[in-house]
Amino acid sequence: MAQQQDGATVLGAKSAEDIKVIANVGTGTMGHAIALQFALAGYGTRLVGRSEASLDRSMGRIRADAETFAGAGLLHAGETVEDLLARITPIVGYEQGVAGADFVIESVAENLEVKQSVWREIEKFAPKDAIFATNTSGLSPTAIQSVLERPERFVVAHFWNPAQLMPLVEVVPGAHTNPHVVDVTFDLMNLIGKKPAKIKKESLGFVGNRLQMAVLREEFHIIQEGIADAAAVDDVMKYSLGRRWNLVGPVASIDLGGLDVFYNISTYLFDDMDNGTGPSPLLAEKVKEGNLGAKTGRGFFSWQGEDGKRVIEQRDKALLHALKEDAAAEATE
Repeated sequence: MAQQQDGATVLGAKSAEDIKVIANVGTGTMGHAIALQFALAGYGTRLVGRSEASLDRSMGRIRADAETFAGAGLLHAGETVEDLLARITPIVGYEQGVAGADFVIESVAENLEVKQSVWREIEKFAPKDAIFATNTSGLSPTAIQSVLERPERFVVAHFWNPAQLMPLVEVVPGAHTNPHVVDVTFDLMNLIGKKPAKIKKESLGFVGNRLQMAVLREEFHIIQEGIADAAAVDDVMKYSLGRRWNLVGPVASIDLGGLDVFYNISTYLFDDMDNGTGPSPLLAEKVKEGNLGAKTGRGFFSWQGEDGKRVIEQRDKALLHALKEDAAAEATE
C-alpha cells in the first residue's frame, strides 16, 4: 500500500482548474444525473457503463433532463441540448472509459464489495495522478480505498438525489486521503455549480444522512405514539422548520433565537424524545408488509394512480425554480 504523499506528488500539482476530462462510472439514477451536471458545466465527460443497453437508457434520461433545463433557461447562452449531449461520450468498459481522465467519479450499487471491485478495475486503467471519487451515500471511504494501491487520491463526493437539481455535495476524506485531494474536489464541485460541504472526517452517513435519520427517528416515534399522523408531521416540517432551515441553517437559527432559550427547552425535551438505537418498529412493519412507498403504490401514504408522479413533478419544478434563483443571485454578485 502506498504511503500518503504531499499533494504535488499525488496530483502533479493539479488544481481544480487543471481538470478537463471526467470519467463518470455508473449509468443509473445518480450516474446519469452527475454526468449531466459535468456536461452542463462544460466538461468533456465519459459515461462509463457495462453495456450498450444501459448506456442507451442513461443517455435517454440525460436528454430528457437536458431538455427540461433548456426549457427553464438553464443552459449557457446560445447553447442547445445537442451541444450539451455532444460533450458526453458513452463508453462500455473501464479500459477506454477511464484512460486519460483527470477525475473519475463512481455511482455504482451501494455495496462495499461491489465498489471495491469496481475501483480495483478502475485503478488498472486510470492515470496515476487522476483523482478518484465515490458517490456513496454513507459507506466508509476508508474501507473502499483500502483496496487501492494509491488510496491517498480517493475521496467521497456525495451528490444528493436528484443530483442535477440538488445543490449539495458532501466532500469526505477517508483515513488515507491526502488533504489536497479534498481541496481540489471541493473546488471542482464549486466550478460545476454545486454547493459543496467540506466534511472534516468520515462518519457513517456523513452529515446529511445522519441529520435526516435523526429527524426521521423522532417523526416515526411521534406517529407510533399517536401524537400526530404522517400528514400532520410532514406539514409541521414543510411549513416551519423546512422553510426556515432552507434560508438559515439550524445552528444559525438557534443563534438567532437565543442559545439560552434552546438550552432551557433541551433540559426537559431531550429526555422525552426517542433515543432508540435500532430501526424504527413502525418502519420495520411497513417494510415487512411490502409497503415500500411510491415504488409499490403505498407507504405511509397512498401513491396509487397519478399521485406519486404529480408529487415528484411538483418537487422537481420547485427545485428547478430554486436553481434559477441561485443562478440569478450568483450573476448579480
